[in-house]
Amino acid sequence: MALLLHRIGRFAYRRAWVVIVAWVLALGGLVGAGIGLGGQLQESYAIPGTESQDAIDQLAAVFPQTAGASAKAVVEAPDGDSVENAPYRDAITGMEGELEGVDGVASVLGPFDEYAGDQVSGDARTAYIQVQFDGPVTEVTQEQIDAVLATGDIGRDAGLRVAFGGEVFQETTFGLTITEAFGVLFAGVVLLITFGSLLAAGMPLLTAIVGVGTAFGGISLVAAFATVSSTAPMLAVMIGLAVGIDYALFILSRHRTQLARGMDPEESAAEAVATAGGAVVFAGLTVIIALLGLLVVGIPFLSVMGVAAAFAVLVAVIGATTLLPALLGLAKGRLAPKPGSRAHRRGVAADDSGTRTLGRRWVDTVLKAPVVFVLLVVGLLGAAAVPAASLDLNLPGGQGEEGTSQREAYDMIAAGFGPGYNGPLIVTVDITQTTDIFGDLDAIGARLADVDGVAYVGQGLPNETADTAIIQVIPESAPNDPETKQVVQDIRALEESVVDDYGTPIAVTGYTAVSIDISQRLNDALVPFALIVVGLSVILLLVVFRSVFVPFKAALGFLLSAFGAIGLTVAVFQWGWLADLMHIEPGPILSFLPILLMAVLFGLAMDYEVFLVSGMREEYVKTREPRTSIVHGFQHAARVVTAAALIMFFVFFAFVPEGTGVIKGIAFALAVGVAFDAFLVRMTFVPAAMALAGRGAWWLPKWLGRILPDVDIEGEGLRAHLAESEWAAGRDADVLAEDLLLGDPERPLGPVSVAVPRGGALLVRGRPADRRLLGATLAGRVLPAGGRLAVLGRPLPTDAGAVMRRVAVADTVTDAAAGATAGDLVAARIDATRAWYRLDSSRGAVATALRRVAEARTAAADPLAWRARALDPETPFAELDTLDRVLVAVAAALAERPRAVVVELDGASRIPDRLWPALARLVPADVLLIATTAPDADLDHADAAFERRGIRSLDLVVRPQEALR
Repeated sequence: MALLLHRIGRFAYRRAWVVIVAWVLALGGLVGAGIGLGGQLQESYAIPGTESQDAIDQLAAVFPQTAGASAKAVVEAPDGDSVENAPYRDAITGMEGELEGVDGVASVLGPFDEYAGDQVSGDARTAYIQVQFDGPVTEVTQEQIDAVLATGDIGRDAGLRVAFGGEVFQETTFGLTITEAFGVLFAGVVLLITFGSLLAAGMPLLTAIVGVGTAFGGISLVAAFATVSSTAPMLAVMIGLAVGIDYALFILSRHRTQLARGMDPEESAAEAVATAGGAVVFAGLTVIIALLGLLVVGIPFLSVMGVAAAFAVLVAVIGATTLLPALLGLAKGRLAPKPGSRAHRRGVAADDSGTRTLGRRWVDTVLKAPVVFVLLVVGLLGAAAVPAASLDLNLPGGQGEEGTSQREAYDMIAAGFGPGYNGPLIVTVDITQTTDIFGDLDAIGARLADVDGVAYVGQGLPNETADTAIIQVIPESAPNDPETKQVVQDIRALEESVVDDYGTPIAVTGYTAVSIDISQRLNDALVPFALIVVGLSVILLLVVFRSVFVPFKAALGFLLSAFGAIGLTVAVFQWGWLADLMHIEPGPILSFLPILLMAVLFGLAMDYEVFLVSGMREEYVKTREPRTSIVHGFQHAARVVTAAALIMFFVFFAFVPEGTGVIKGIAFALAVGVAFDAFLVRMTFVPAAMALAGRGAWWLPKWLGRILPDVDIEGEGLRAHLAESEWAAGRDADVLAEDLLLGDPERPLGPVSVAVPRGGALLVRGRPADRRLLGATLAGRVLPAGGRLAVLGRPLPTDAGAVMRRVAVADTVTDAAAGATAGDLVAARIDATRAWYRLDSSRGAVATALRRVAEARTAAADPLAWRARALDPETPFAELDTLDRVLVAVAAALAERPRAVVVELDGASRIPDRLWPALARLVPADVLLIATTAPDADLDHADAAFERRGIRSLDLVVRPQEALR
């Protein structure tokens, strides 16, 4: 990965304007398409597989008039008056008539209608009109909503107070307020203090804003074709902005440190993307994986939120590794800290473990009494987590934001009728097996009325086909109250006795029941999801740090910070601590907040863990000194991690004071979680725990070490590759080998040392298996067992892929076994390497290749050269003579347009006087020829044929086992 990122960073640096224009086009295209297609945000809290959702689906099929979206027009008479008085009653009746004429309205039930339920309050001052649309809320247009709202003027003209509520009036708009802008401003201040440069501080902000805009455009585009809630883009913007700034900060910080040490700007940008960018990719992938883990919960709206946020994180990672190095390419050396500045002194002194920075002083303090700090952190976070024991989860109760018509209607219903009227329950009854429909419905209604906490039970209403009936049940408590959950459970507990007595199965549904079912499913999924996330963190950190202690310590720290954040969120949003200060209405916690918090915080926690502990591991590998390693890793990463945590805290917390009701709690929990995890866990608990573990912190069983892949998060492999590339570039050779070992490391072939000049030829003599092994190694097909090797200027094994693409292999044995014709062999190579958009025939290229074979035979002064000139493409390859097979196989390999070709000569070495001149004529002068032949082959004719190429020859031997000891 480090090598790939190094190349991406270098490309973006060199082709800065190409990358920037690509980002501008992506941003403009996605945003323009999203706006142009008119994607609308809609709330949809469907939850397949639950009793409430199954009942809703059944009603949509058998009782369609009850399955559409609903609304309420709530009216209130002045103090001391009654809605039943003539002027008010006439106005309410007039509103009913106007509502019935609104397009898309299926039915209207007024408070004075014959079949009206309990729609007039006990003091007769408040009443409501029930409006039923003929489609779901996602199909209700703004024009229909405006027409419904316009009917309120009739009541207001008569002196009534009118407000409209219901699911169609829920706020689904996406909007940012000035407080979010303050969050970005605070982030800019932190960046300015961190870098001491306005230019440097602006780059992370720019990349994050472009990334967020691109992600929002993509989400808007999806909203034109699928249901996307208003929370999804807000969450994506919040998370994308925070991680986008942080990821760019990590890479830019590494770049400026390297510039302060005098590194070339281009090389510094590429190396910063490869090293710090590797940690960014790892951290981003952990966040993405955790967010996509929300898909397993099985709740569609939550899945959409997870996918949207994961997309924003993906865009942030791509922006940090492509757009940022492009901006660095425009700035070039102007980002280098000025000599004598604080930034320059920090960069130059970065390797001095004795420098007394603030981070150094803090870690020294922690290491003086690590047990005390471990206990202190565990105690503080444990205390913060105590309120989580009273966690009460629920979805938004439909009350709306302060100052909206929906909220006004909600309050009027609660004051006039009771809080339960804002969350009516619908009980469906299967009446297919009863012969006394109305009698049984009355009896069932009586049982429902006896349930504790039920305020009102409506009359049973069968559908037109008399197979399903519905009964409205009004709880005494508000939709979000725990008492309402108990009412739903008690009604469902009645089903068994109702079926026994009447043979009529019942089910409970309605928005309130759906909300309760979602909350219950999420509550049940909380612990399993936490175990999945913790298990994932353990596996990932095992791979990254190759240590048993580090992953389990990181997982424990993550759980402490996560549950501490949940506990503090409960104290503020559920218990009401500091609620007035932060404009919060106390109530149940958003049902999907804990799982969402764990998903996001997991990735951010691993982010900080990688940046802190990777430096410790790098130093421990060099010195084997545990304490020195802790100090070294901490003081190098402390400043950047502190800045990153502060930025995330400010960005998240900016959504709390004036954010929407749903996003407030998420933003608060994330802000607190980041603060807990960064400052208490990663920067206090981690160094203290590592100090207590000592050398045991880096213990890993040998058997486990052999299983785990080496991901090289610190970029050690990249530095080795760069050193090998510099070694290869220092010699003008197409093949460069020093003490090269081949094959099995336990009994290798070699050592081999050789240098072949550009466009030269390498002739290898040895046993068939040995020479084939060397040929495959030089072609990049087999990795070296030791030593140093570079082919065509590319070091192996790190550049094996590039070597494979540039080196073709001509194998007469394999080609003969394939049973194809001479023309087929050449055509197959051409087709394998031809660009996808090329549709022309390979026939002409085949003829050209076979003509070159004929010319090569002529150059060999072959008395049978006429046979080569007349070679038929349809001739089976196996029927060709020895020389023709070699030349056709080489011509086929050259059809790939390689820079080098490896050929196994096998029996052709018996005709050296014709073989070598033919090969010298066939292989172009700028193509390296690597030919392997028998141990006793005569190379005199080869020397004469290739004398102008700088021919090199070697004989392979098996390295004695004793030489390895």
